[in-house]
Amino acid sequence: MKTERPRVAIQGIRASFHEEAAFKYFGENIQTVECNSFKQTFEALKNGEADYVVMAIENSIAGSILPNYSLLMSYSFPVVGEVYVPIQLHLMALPGVKFEDVKYVTSHPIAIRQCVDFFDEYPNLKIVESNDTAACAKRIRDEQLRDTVAIANSLAAQMYGLDVLERRIESNKKNFTRFLILTTHENAKKKPGNKASLCFQVSNEVGSLAKVLNIFAQENVNMSKIQSMPVLGKRNEYNFYVDIEWNETKHYDACIRQILKYTHNFNILGEYERYEEEVAPLLPKAQRPRKYITIKKIE
Repeated sequence: MKTERPRVAIQGIRASFHEEAAFKYFGENIQTVECNSFKQTFEALKNGEADYVVMAIENSIAGSILPNYSLLMSYSFPVVGEVYVPIQLHLMALPGVKFEDVKYVTSHPIAIRQCVDFFDEYPNLKIVESNDTAACAKRIRDEQLRDTVAIANSLAAQMYGLDVLERRIESNKKNFTRFLILTTHENAKKKPGNKASLCFQVSNEVGSLAKVLNIFAQENVNMSKIQSMPVLGKRNEYNFYVDIEWNETKHYDACIRQILKYTHNFNILGEYERYEEEVAPLLPKAQRPRKYITIKKIE
């Protein structure tokens, strides 16, 4: 693995939210590997074309991305980290384009749905759905579309030379997406963690799942997420995907030993450090930098 400039596979193109997540986790000194689908990102990792995969797993509005849970089990690459990205959506166009001249707005359908309050005010705009937010911004640049605006992040506006006509048009200002970081077993470095992603099945009997959940509580291990998915071809059988967090490793170890007694097809998908947003310490008032206001001269 080339640690100096890791190759990171993402679903979508440069300046997408997946690349923003990659930058947030690895820093900007990476080589982005663009893929058309989530499965292609796993294939890139499998074939040695990438060192890591960054994959969205859930959104605070849209919920879990269920097909991606199946990929976790199908490829068995370990989860080595996570990152949360706030979804901030902006309206952008070619430089010089005025909003009153716009006829079309294009973006990913989920991004469009997250901006319904904004577009309720402009029923004259025709909505064109696409498969990627950043790709919409790139298309406007490549085809020089002066009657079309895109909904994307600020990274896309910077990369494709577009002007932001309106910032933060998303209806819910607290929306975020959680991304998982995966790599090969050879690349994964064993290091202390405080979070794990598990997958297991329980018998179809009264109280089977409750026994497992009670063990988490008894061992002072917090269950931060649970997601069930049917086992293909088997009636009344489910895979349970669970994220757990702990403060002391001994509690986690004791928890795993006990739940093995009540589960089958048990898998640890990854052990890693839970994401903590860095918050800059608040300086005393006297030490805080002064704020300056720039006044634009009107000709």
